[in-house]
Amino acid sequence: MKRSIVYLVGAGPGDPGLITVKGHECIKKADVIVYDYLVNVELLKAAKPDVEMIYVGKQGGSHTLEQEDINKLLVEKALEDKIVTRLKGGDPYIFGRGGEEALVLREYKIPFEVVPGITAAIATPNYAGIPVTHREYTSTFGLITGHEDPAKNESSIDWSKISTGIGTLAFYMGVKNLPYITEQLMKHGRSGDTPVAVIRWGTTFRQETVVGTLNTIVAKAKNIKPPAITIVGEVVKLRDQLNWFENRPLFGKTIVVTRSREQASEFADRLYEFGANVIEFPTIEIVKPDSIQPLDEAINTINTYDWLVFTSINGVDSFFQRLFELGKDVRVLKGLKICAIGPATAGGIERYNIRVDCKPPKFVAESVAEELKRVTAIKGERFLLPRADIARSYLPEELQKSGGEVNDLIVYKTLMGQPKDVNILEKMRNGEINIITFTSSSTVRNFVQLIGKENITSLKGHIQFASIGPITTKTAEEMGIDIAIKAKEYTIPGLVNAILESTSPIDK
Repeated sequence: MKRSIVYLVGAGPGDPGLITVKGHECIKKADVIVYDYLVNVELLKAAKPDVEMIYVGKQGGSHTLEQEDINKLLVEKALEDKIVTRLKGGDPYIFGRGGEEALVLREYKIPFEVVPGITAAIATPNYAGIPVTHREYTSTFGLITGHEDPAKNESSIDWSKISTGIGTLAFYMGVKNLPYITEQLMKHGRSGDTPVAVIRWGTTFRQETVVGTLNTIVAKAKNIKPPAITIVGEVVKLRDQLNWFENRPLFGKTIVVTRSREQASEFADRLYEFGANVIEFPTIEIVKPDSIQPLDEAINTINTYDWLVFTSINGVDSFFQRLFELGKDVRVLKGLKICAIGPATAGGIERYNIRVDCKPPKFVAESVAEELKRVTAIKGERFLLPRADIARSYLPEELQKSGGEVNDLIVYKTLMGQPKDVNILEKMRNGEINIITFTSSSTVRNFVQLIGKENITSLKGHIQFASIGPITTKTAEEMGIDIAIKAKEYTIPGLVNAILESTSPIDK
């Protein structure tokens, strides 16, 4: 039975969160993805590892492929008995030439489905604080191309009817023709005082909005380049009250997250919620230790220990993963007391319905040692510490000094990361990055090694560096990095709060 099918998928206006659930599923199942210029490449991360990616973007006067060639490409790939997902910005059938592609597929008797997408005429003004309809202003809304087929002898737009017959007008890709559009609207009866908004890169961190009237917008928007959408109508007046997207505290800020790829998402999501553009640049990679035998031996003799001390969520994950791989469950921890440093680590343990007996008030090794001395005798007790290969020696040494027997166990290794964004230095030099974050000493050391200490020194004063805690800050300062943003609580939420506190409208 043939598998071939083509999904014509609307990828939405730019914010990757605005794709539909069905559209996302089509990306995941595709053998071939054919995508446009305005498709956010973040969406491609959901694709299969062996998917064939084909970029067919059209930008200004530069076309990777002409439309006829794109049509042929879809047919060719489908005839190879492949699942093809055609990703188009916005909605496939709204100025996306999706109808043309569908007709060609039908001509060749190739099965296809159309997955609607959120179109820019709705989403972009929404993100700019402009509702396209409002009962006190208008109940009619029109979508119009601002860039008609250049081969036409005359415009197919009936300016006499749309100028005064529709309350809100949305012109797609009409920046270059803005003088003509405004001229035609006023010529056919629309008041020159009608509010107008031109919105560039709507729904993305690069969003830029210029507001004026039909009389003034051409001059005000002279520096706006495509891609942009133009909204004409009284509803534009509501922007001052309803502008939520551009008013978020970190809007316009680009922040680099240097955590491991596995852990970056939580941090990135929190920053994104406050409007930041986040670049994931993982400088560390978490892998299994060279030998798993010591961990196996510790798990098989777990009842000989008094305390199980976790100093990171990675230690928790590595320990429990191996525990379950050995065919055991949490019942083997009966009678064992648990200590955890920080809420993330404690939360990782509590996921298994295990109560944490000791939670130090500060999230550093010194506080762990002090709290353990307060709650237990230490002397004569056995401690198991599942940790990283590069963990500080302070805690096991302090417990041993107090008479404790310590098994300082390597359950994971921290290696140099392999970031995909190789242009990070260029972005730093170009002023495209505002803040670089460090969540451990290893992220600092590896970042310096990847970027080069001389490059960081040359950029002093242009970029702010943020640290999660005193040990990380100390490492950074030893390497010549001035930490401008310091978390008061040594957690990811604490670091986010510190970044928010350091940011003011003046900074933007």
